[in-house]
Amino acid sequence: MVKQTNREGLIYAALMMFLCVAGLYFAYEIRWEFKLEEHAQKQRFEVMLWLIPLEIVVLYAFGQFQVAAARFRGYDFFQLASALGLTTVFLFYLWYVFGGRDCPSRGIIVVNFMTTLLFLSLFRTVLQYVRGDALGIENRPGMRNFRVAVYGAGFVADALIQELKSKRGFGMQPVTIIDDDPARIGHNHHGVKVFGDLNSLGRAVARFDLDRVIIAKPDISPLAIREVLLRTRRERLDTLIVPSPQELLYGQVHADQLRQVELEDFLGRSSLDTNAIEIHSLLSQRVVMVTGAGGSIGGELCRQIAAKNPLRILIVEQSEAALFVIEQELRSEGFGAIVLPLLADIGESARMEYILDRYRPKIIFHSAAHKHVPMIELQPGEALKNNTFATASFARLASQYGCERFIFISSDKAINPTSAMGASKRLAECYLQALQGDPNNKTVFMAVRFGNVLGSSGSVVPIFKKQIREGGPVTVTHPDVTRYFMSIPEAVGLVLQTSTLGEGGDIFVLDMGQPIKVVDVARQLIELSGFEPDLDIEIKFVGLRPGEKLFEELQHKGEQYLATRHPRVKRFVAPAPGDVACLDEEFGRLKSNLETLDRNQLKQLLQKLVPEYSPYLD
Repeated sequence: MVKQTNREGLIYAALMMFLCVAGLYFAYEIRWEFKLEEHAQKQRFEVMLWLIPLEIVVLYAFGQFQVAAARFRGYDFFQLASALGLTTVFLFYLWYVFGGRDCPSRGIIVVNFMTTLLFLSLFRTVLQYVRGDALGIENRPGMRNFRVAVYGAGFVADALIQELKSKRGFGMQPVTIIDDDPARIGHNHHGVKVFGDLNSLGRAVARFDLDRVIIAKPDISPLAIREVLLRTRRERLDTLIVPSPQELLYGQVHADQLRQVELEDFLGRSSLDTNAIEIHSLLSQRVVMVTGAGGSIGGELCRQIAAKNPLRILIVEQSEAALFVIEQELRSEGFGAIVLPLLADIGESARMEYILDRYRPKIIFHSAAHKHVPMIELQPGEALKNNTFATASFARLASQYGCERFIFISSDKAINPTSAMGASKRLAECYLQALQGDPNNKTVFMAVRFGNVLGSSGSVVPIFKKQIREGGPVTVTHPDVTRYFMSIPEAVGLVLQTSTLGEGGDIFVLDMGQPIKVVDVARQLIELSGFEPDLDIEIKFVGLRPGEKLFEELQHKGEQYLATRHPRVKRFVAPAPGDVACLDEEFGRLKSNLETLDRNQLKQLLQKLVPEYSPYLD
């Protein structure tokens, strides 16, 4: 394979060199009207000996001798023209110094620039259409050439069609376009015509012998995605989708960025509007800390914060493996200069005190937590240690070391909790509210509640996918159980927006849309995997587990919603939780019993501090 690549590179370089020679040759011919005198022929040969190597060196410096440079776009043409322009300027300098005795005349210099640019541009243009055949670039022997319909006729579809046509070895041939705008039917996009709307997909399959449909509308609504999937399943077509608008770089679509349609595409909301200026103003040139940075939410927080130009990101994680993964990802995205990975357990006060004293973060996003409900139900003491006591200790230190804002990632399970995990989160919320009222505190504390995050570790989606891969059954607790679902980027985007809204002691809840039956999620995942629910893959109901609710609630008794500046973020107004010194005293008594009481006794003690908690007792 390496030998083949080297051979391709040598062929490509030889052809480029030949065209440079041809450009100079015809420059002399054109200048002398194809009647060269003997002295001109001699000069042409002498000039060729030093000018061609010079052009080759400059073209190489501008990256024009890479096999990958066969791809030819506006930017590539600009680079090619710049390289030849540089040699042209140098030739004019030589002409000025030597007066044309040992270098080409001004006319030849100008014509050489034009002919060489013309030849190389034509070569590169032709090459991008024949690569994969003539030079073997991106050729994949044995790959089937899939016939593709592109859904959408906008600028993304244009870029996609051009990309697929230029990458013939990629194995996809766009043959038609489907678009719901009647005015676009019949329009031609790079040789591919708009056939009709989605209702005409069946006729398009018969006429064009389609294998796949590619959704090329990055702003398509989840409802429209569901409709496309319904039609493509009916026609037994594979369905791909272009990246989201956030993933499209400079508006370009690359064929190798296409992906399968995921559950998140049609369970999430169609768009998320946040005040980017407000968020950027809060985070820019600040030291920002993210705890639990190796987790699903923590990792996405790091990614989105890094794009806001912080002075430094402190990524704190107790798992070395998880910390390494997120650090390498951020470095590969170009954020290595601002990323500082820190192995630490937030429950170790001495370690956290050192970090806060050494780096002085101004904004802290605290997402480190134990969150798996059934597991925590068996060991509530661990939830109290990590979710409550460690959070309380960490928050006190943050206040002591001058943190401006402390954003605690809570959960909708903290609302009228029936699980130890939810109760431990609720108790942490109460402590932050009490700490806010401490006369010596200058930190703005806030908590953000939201529901299940699609694709996060421990969520139902990865579990269902694993069960489908193993042939089923897919286990659902109850046919009527419902949950609120959000995508990871959606949840984190709203958390960042919420961080700009807090005034101190706030508890925010994110708009999570409508609750969705978990059994419907299971069915849609089975269908996405190409199977029929209850026919190919069984759905089995196993009953609610300890601590689980049939449905999640939105607010405690006595809490009231208040609107905020953002329509998808609400603020709760709740009674003050009391003095922080009293809570510290209660925490001390609870800590002293952690290792001596069984889980039922711990839950009963926890209920005294969180009266709305309804514990499950063995």
